[in-house]
Amino acid sequence: MKPFKFKEFTIHQDQCAMKVGTDGVLLGAWASLANQPESILDIGAGTGLIALQLAQRSSAETIDAIELDDAAYEQCVANFEASPWGDRLFCYHAGFDEFVGEMDDKYDLIVSNPPFYAEDVTSGDTSRDTARQNSSLPFDELLQGVPQFLTEKGTFAVIVPFKEEESFVELAKRVGLFPNRITRVKGNPDSDFKRSLMEFSFFDDQTNIDTLTIEKERHQYTEAYIKLTQAFYLKM
Repeated sequence: MKPFKFKEFTIHQDQCAMKVGTDGVLLGAWASLANQPESILDIGAGTGLIALQLAQRSSAETIDAIELDDAAYEQCVANFEASPWGDRLFCYHAGFDEFVGEMDDKYDLIVSNPPFYAEDVTSGDTSRDTARQNSSLPFDELLQGVPQFLTEKGTFAVIVPFKEEESFVELAKRVGLFPNRITRVKGNPDSDFKRSLMEFSFFDDQTNIDTLTIEKERHQYTEAYIKLTQAFYLKM
């Protein structure tokens, strides 16, 4: 498995069940830095991709990550250390439930690309199945924990399947988090929406909703997608 080279950092991913994918890149590029976060937390870091994108984009002094899987944790740490921002990045080897029970830090921005597949997924690769299955970090467990770590004016950014958007918003409202911004993502103009990028805070303001289409046609990217991701992809 070749490393994935971005403009300012490289992701080694041979030990990780979940490889670099569009979802992670989208979230790392889309998450707002408008409140100039000094501290960031990435829940379920995998390769460390999103934390590295936010290190590139921001001047946050503290960028912490949590990763449960042994091999992914080791790889995430190595990717952090090899990057230009190693002194600002730290990965905890823990499950989110352990982190919730033991830590009391607060963060200005929390991000997560959580596992999606609530149904049992069996590809024969146990670590990949765990990384993909919602049972390893259920949405309700994620949302129960996030408010504990979010500063008063902080934001929480997440990417979920479009079909889960409504139920995720309802779960979030139960713990006092409200959607301020939603971008619905589709692959091309003729396809259905596949993903929802969502930003939450403790403020119940009007939700700004827009859409993003990735390709005009096969390998012909839209201007909006290029603008969002060109700081990262080598060929953008």
